[in-house]
Amino acid sequence: MSGFRRPSWWALLLTAAGALLFIRLGIWQLHRADFKEALLRRYAASASAPMQDFAKVAATPPADSFPRVQVSGHYLTDRLYLLDNPKHDGMGGVEVFAPLVLHDQSSLLLVDLGFLPGNGNGKLPQLPALSTNEISLQGLYVPPPPVGFEMGGDALARQTHWPKSSIFLDPAEIARDLGRPLYPRMLALDADPASIYVRVHTLDFSSMPPARHRAYAFQWFTFALAAVVILLAVHRKRKPRKS
Repeated sequence: MSGFRRPSWWALLLTAAGALLFIRLGIWQLHRADFKEALLRRYAASASAPMQDFAKVAATPPADSFPRVQVSGHYLTDRLYLLDNPKHDGMGGVEVFAPLVLHDQSSLLLVDLGFLPGNGNGKLPQLPALSTNEISLQGLYVPPPPVGFEMGGDALARQTHWPKSSIFLDPAEIARDLGRPLYPRMLALDADPASIYVRVHTLDFSSMPPARHRAYAFQWFTFALAAVVILLAVHRKRKPRKS
């Protein structure tokens, strides 16, 4: 180390603290990537999993799994909600949700009927009529779509006719709109070749997929290395200039 000057204690402390912080952040990002990949694997495996009793998972669903359940009830056919312009294969359209009334239950179960592609002219697609009879449904009991900031506040409260549409689907807003509580999760129906709805359900990690977590981890590790390199560069001995 004869080519370097001895750094001061505060320079060493600052560099060590910064490098350790960057390394810790990088490790946290790697853990988040592993966690989300495990969730995606569990979600994919749930499609072929055996049925579970809905009553056992309805109020307190397991945080890291997606039970496959079967329920019976009837739709509130005049209370549909549209998640406006989700993307399926690059097509614009709407994801359609309908509340389901279960036997002797005050809470409503929100059912994800699936995706309807748009017709390209900016108008909402024609919604198929729902049955008013008692029906039996099966699918995955999944968390609702992620909620973001919406300009103007609650978009559903400003609309007076159904179906109501929003760029985000907030279960709390829907519960207020219906005047009844909702179950903490929703039912994503199994795919049906005879249905007009496209049902390709996935966990929405589009804003932060596992690969992006790993990219951020690499970035934090690079910052840790840069902190050490800067310390060495600052304390490198320079040859005196010749007059």
